[in-house]
Amino acid sequence: MRRLDIDRMVLFLPAFLVALFSVFPLTDTDIWWHLACAREWVNAWTPVRTPVVNVHEYFQAVVAFVYGVGGAPLLVAFKAVLWGVVFALFLSNGSRGAVLEKNVIASPTGEPATSVAWWWQSLIAVFLLFVFRYHFEIRPVLFTLLFLGIYWKVLPGIFAVRHCESHGNTDLAFSGCVKRHCEPRRGAAISRGCTVALILAIQWLWCKCQGLYILGPLFALLVLLVCVWNSRRVGEKLSTGSVAWRAAFVLGLFSMPFLHRDGLNLFLYPFGLLDRLLGLSPSAAVFASEIAENRSPVTLLVAGENTLESVLMIALCFLGFFVGLRRLLRPSPCIPPRATEGSEAISRRLIQNIALLVTAILALVAERNFVLFLPLLLGTACELRFGGCAFGTARCSGVVKYACFIVIAFCLGLWARSLAAYDYSMVACQRVPVDAAEWMRQNPHAGRLFNDDRAGGYLAFVNPADSIYMDGRFILKTAEFFGRYLEYANNPSLFIADADSLNIDRAIFPLRYYARWDALLQALENAPRWHLAYRDNYFAVFDKF
Repeated sequence: MRRLDIDRMVLFLPAFLVALFSVFPLTDTDIWWHLACAREWVNAWTPVRTPVVNVHEYFQAVVAFVYGVGGAPLLVAFKAVLWGVVFALFLSNGSRGAVLEKNVIASPTGEPATSVAWWWQSLIAVFLLFVFRYHFEIRPVLFTLLFLGIYWKVLPGIFAVRHCESHGNTDLAFSGCVKRHCEPRRGAAISRGCTVALILAIQWLWCKCQGLYILGPLFALLVLLVCVWNSRRVGEKLSTGSVAWRAAFVLGLFSMPFLHRDGLNLFLYPFGLLDRLLGLSPSAAVFASEIAENRSPVTLLVAGENTLESVLMIALCFLGFFVGLRRLLRPSPCIPPRATEGSEAISRRLIQNIALLVTAILALVAERNFVLFLPLLLGTACELRFGGCAFGTARCSGVVKYACFIVIAFCLGLWARSLAAYDYSMVACQRVPVDAAEWMRQNPHAGRLFNDDRAGGYLAFVNPADSIYMDGRFILKTAEFFGRYLEYANNPSLFIADADSLNIDRAIFPLRYYARWDALLQALENAPRWHLAYRDNYFAVFDKF
């Protein structure tokens, strides 16, 4: 197998697998709230905290357009393609070409040892991507990873040191050097300027796609610090003007929220996300401790939830942390730092190691952050496989190839079988009340509705005339409200009393997924003024006389 073919397969096989494994119904319930908000802002009849900033506005507009054109099937195809693009961006490491060119060694049979390593890498990638396939949802974080992947691809290049041998100037493209023998550099300056403008435009859009837009400026700041440090390390000191335009660019990225109508509130939004992640405020503490995807995989493992995924996630996070730390403190002999590679390649590896450390820690703090870590982990694994340092014997190539084929066939079989549990609508009726919502639409009620938070978004989307109790946007609720909502599951009499005072005459509950309401369901069945009005395999609706 030619080296170029190996390099392409390393890039496209994991990306293709991610796109393939992303083809499953809309199991994430938040997407319905986003679709409802694209039509009209969802107002629950219960109070919300102010100010309300719709930081997902542009994401909602895009997914609503796709859904309007082709419904849930097209939306699933759309998110599968985007997930594949995300992994392709993170796996296309700028330093890989140099590593491949300098480190491929031949086996005694004439076959490059890297082809053997490619089979090992593929074996691991297929297994990991299949196990964590349900993390590839259609969520705003998908747009965040797409934008971050673009930054990952281009920022180290536009921040890299440029050296003019004729004048000894660094960063010629922005140093103002316009003398005759430097004129060929003008095209590079124009290209870099267009790239900078494009990144600023992306950041402006990102500010209204997800609150994690702050990762863009923070990543740019990291790239700036690494490039400045690395330029001093290799003896190419940046001029004051060169540092100034880079710093101004990073500052411009941080200031993009102020170009939107929400201004200061949009700028402060990421601090609320940090609060929710760490549980600093009372409201965030409830949110961080009660919502599964915001809990640490260690907490989930202790609670016995998602045992296999939690164990594997913890192991991978520690592995990524120690690999990143080791490569920072002592570069791998497989990929030695060489000044001849240029500052850009060295900077990219340093940025990759730091990012791997940070995202490994974030994934250990909250399960939902694992999607930030997995592309970096696979990208690092692809790079480390070269150089004959591991798996570099041709004797095991046949065994590895057969094992890879078996694992791929097994995973594809299980993936196809898992799809058989859903219908062609690509809507997971097990997780959202498809049939129950239709029954409720045909049988209206006079009072107020109580609903489980997971069902709120779907109910608001399919039946906007019936105002919901709450949805998945917990950041809009106070700690007192959320605590009382959770208490209903343990204290059914409290719900029955509140239902009378709040004029609640209908309640819908999940029976299987995310079901916490067994005690309350039993209490309502025995309550004199409540009766079971509708029930299917997944949801139950109670009405009050």
